[in-house]
Amino acid sequence: MDKQAVLDDCRRYWNPAKTDFWVAAGTDLVIDRREGYALYDASGKRLIDLHLNGGTFNLGHRHPEVVQALIEGADHFDIGNHHFPSIARARLARELAECTPGDLQYVLFGAGGGEAIDLALKTARHATGRRKIVSIIKGYHGHTGLAVQTGDPRFSDIFLSQDLQGDFVKVPFSDIDAMAAALAGGDAAAVIMETIPATYGFPMPAEGYLEETCALCRKHGSLYIADEVQTGLMRTGRMWGIEHHGFDPDILVTGKGLSGGIYPMAAAVVSARCAGWLHEDGFAHMSTFGGAELGCVVASKVLEITQRPETRENVAMLIDRFRIGLEKLRQRHADYFVGIRQRGLVMGLEFDHPEGAMHVSRHLYDKGVWAIFSTLDPRILQFKPGLLVGTALCDEILETLNAAIEETRNAQK
Repeated sequence: MDKQAVLDDCRRYWNPAKTDFWVAAGTDLVIDRREGYALYDASGKRLIDLHLNGGTFNLGHRHPEVVQALIEGADHFDIGNHHFPSIARARLARELAECTPGDLQYVLFGAGGGEAIDLALKTARHATGRRKIVSIIKGYHGHTGLAVQTGDPRFSDIFLSQDLQGDFVKVPFSDIDAMAAALAGGDAAAVIMETIPATYGFPMPAEGYLEETCALCRKHGSLYIADEVQTGLMRTGRMWGIEHHGFDPDILVTGKGLSGGIYPMAAAVVSARCAGWLHEDGFAHMSTFGGAELGCVVASKVLEITQRPETRENVAMLIDRFRIGLEKLRQRHADYFVGIRQRGLVMGLEFDHPEGAMHVSRHLYDKGVWAIFSTLDPRILQFKPGLLVGTALCDEILETLNAAIEETRNAQK
């Protein structure tokens, strides 16, 4: 089928509003071939992928070792049966327990991040005997039953999924007084936060904010859930973003990049304190595709590649190269490019226009780079290079960004 036929079918059979949005925005991408950090539109246009589908493609598209792990795994495994002990599932659970901080011990598998968030919230409620969940305004944790109630009303209200019982409380990000007030009653099961909120445009937590929030949780008997779906797996320069803050969460959620972009995989890793339901009734939660055995084989390979010394070294190089390059661009375009939010390879670029990132994103697309603007703050461009990007591609990205900002400024004069 040609590209226009695909777009027509997507309008008719898939998602008309989303399809029309991208076409109207001038980014009518229909992904065809993909390799490394390059996407190819059905028209043949090459795009450097700086979106990575939220970090799903940390290691690039169709990483050959990850693909080979899937092929070799299929010689022996399939999805498996979620009721029974499993070789591949036991191995991945052990590997996740060993690479996550503190005494996180038990691994609860889901097929996607939202399911893993639901698992984390249910686990917190069981462990504390409380219903209340505290999250941040403009936060995002997925679209499933409990997860959607922790996020922005845009995603819950349309499906009549509003919190009608007052169990979900939202406070401003980095406002420790508001957090203290929300926890003071001693009735909150947990606080859940992305270590750096992605859909909100990667605002960096105020100095000491996460640490003080954890201390408040300890004081009031609440659990701390670190949503590391987008900030985990070396994206911040450490295996988990929370490791920059000097405390251990009670539950850590991972997903997206754990899949290697090849097989859906997500998990909540929980401490022994939180795992009571696993001993009380192991059938209390079931997920047919959560922890699928082929997915576990893929995820084990992803963890191994991610933790290699050469991967860590490349990430460190990229962090410095982008930090220096972006600061030069900010100074060059200081009247429009007004801020850089960076923790490792998690970056948000701030523009002095209410929809500045949308316009820059369009010009980047025209020039062969795909980077998405923040859904809940379109001033901010999500800038997310992969872990294995080389120096030449890094420099190409910076040169293209410079040209896109220049064009955007000129167009708005």
